[in-house]
Amino acid sequence: MTGPTTSAETAAPRTVHDAAFDVLRHQGLTTIFANPGSTEVSLLADLPEDLEFVLALHEGSVVGAATGWAIAREEPALVLLHTTAGLGNAVGALATARVNRAPLVVLVGQQDRRHLAQQPFLAGRLEGLAGDYPVRVESPVRAQDVPGAIARAAHAARHDRGPALVLVPMDDWAEPAEGLPVPAPVAVRRASVADPADVAAVAGLLADAVSPVLVVGAAADSAPAWAALATLAERLNCPVWQEPFGARAGFPQDHRLFAGHLPADRPRVRSALAGHDLVLCVGAPFLRQYPYTQGELTDAATVIVVTDNPAEAHHSPVELAVVTPLPDFCERLARRTPPTAGRKGSETTPVDSIRTLPPQPPSPGEPLTPAHVMAALAHRLPADAVVVEETPSSRPDLHALLPARAPLGFLSAAMGGLGFALPAAIGVRMAQPGRPVVAVVGDGSSLYQIQALWTAAHYGVGAVFVVLANGRYAVMDKLAEQHNGKPPWPPFEEISVAGLADSLGCPTHRVTSYADLCTTLDAVCADLSDRSAPLLLEVPVMAGGTFQP
Repeated sequence: MTGPTTSAETAAPRTVHDAAFDVLRHQGLTTIFANPGSTEVSLLADLPEDLEFVLALHEGSVVGAATGWAIAREEPALVLLHTTAGLGNAVGALATARVNRAPLVVLVGQQDRRHLAQQPFLAGRLEGLAGDYPVRVESPVRAQDVPGAIARAAHAARHDRGPALVLVPMDDWAEPAEGLPVPAPVAVRRASVADPADVAAVAGLLADAVSPVLVVGAAADSAPAWAALATLAERLNCPVWQEPFGARAGFPQDHRLFAGHLPADRPRVRSALAGHDLVLCVGAPFLRQYPYTQGELTDAATVIVVTDNPAEAHHSPVELAVVTPLPDFCERLARRTPPTAGRKGSETTPVDSIRTLPPQPPSPGEPLTPAHVMAALAHRLPADAVVVEETPSSRPDLHALLPARAPLGFLSAAMGGLGFALPAAIGVRMAQPGRPVVAVVGDGSSLYQIQALWTAAHYGVGAVFVVLANGRYAVMDKLAEQHNGKPPWPPFEEISVAGLADSLGCPTHRVTSYADLCTTLDAVCADLSDRSAPLLLEVPVMAGGTFQP
């Protein structure tokens, strides 16, 4: 006769699946953004109740939503992709996440390890598929190495600010876990204090400058950096420009010293910065361009770049680059900089930024322009609204009329590829459910990830999507005009974005007039913070004007 069975004897053996989920919990990675396939079912079946699963209908939407979530929370987001097809579909969005410096931990499913050598159906050549956009790619040698690889990916995503990939064969999850400690640090601490010598060096150059100017970028988009840079600008009494093609606002754009957005070509950059003998770039490279034109970026000014991104520093053609934690550096530099009256040779006066006046309302029957929509939004959006932008031909109007008034007030794809705004707005709103989120998107841009609207509708995400519908790729038409050529691509006026949104379960309204636009926005903006369902506003606008980024 045998004795009674003990609980230790009846307990299920601990698996790689169990150990990996413990790592994910410790790293705060308990929300899984995914569009899974068969190679991921063994991970997801009977998902523990403390983990949340978010489905998107295309991998670009998966990564886009996770990117918005990671940016809004300033913590890594967890992504699950399906072998070659899933990772391949997601590469563009992963590239955007890298350039937007969004920390992502990306698990990619692989075929069963036991017959990979025979290259079975769904076996993926995964290691190089995303190119060098991931900050780390790891293929665990054994199943038992998966938990450690996930922990290292989380540390890499945080430190290097981008997507870190772990490629996991589908049978690994059921293998017995190793009893040894996970081969990765439980926590990693990094310095958050600037070197006083670096602060002194930059302060000395500012003190010697007669007419300094600040250029701010996406990496300065935080409340501490905004406050410190505002103090610095006021003490220097100098204008502050936003970097060209900035993905986030690096300074309060309603501040009296904000001068606007720098253009993206050398002649206009030189004109904007003319007369300044020192250019201090904070949180931005110097200076991102779009069309190539000959000549220097500035007229003999000393240029300093202060950044927390080593790669950004290394490709900036400047006299001095400082790699440092930005909030502390900016605060120390502001404290060390005396007011203008006490500075050597300073004769600068306050700069009142030239604001673009909103356009006059259209006459009855006159078509709306993008500027009408931007001005109407600017009049109604609360100061803490997050505006996610993806309307290339209308971006100058948005910048001129819709300033960012709070950190994370503006968000765009730093990479320039389309398909970011719809899912990113969903991710931002999921991460900060009490904050107003409005995506302003061109109809052409919306079609790249229109599937994301299903996720917003299914999970009750209260973001608002304003789609400027001109029935064409207007920015491409304008670029063709600049090349004195006729575009071979047709318009797509037959497409109803509102109809597509309806089919995905997302509530819609098609604006019919300027009065309808104002009435609708009055109602929508009154409860932006409290919305529990998405809304897509399709606004027909006239395509026209010029394109000069």
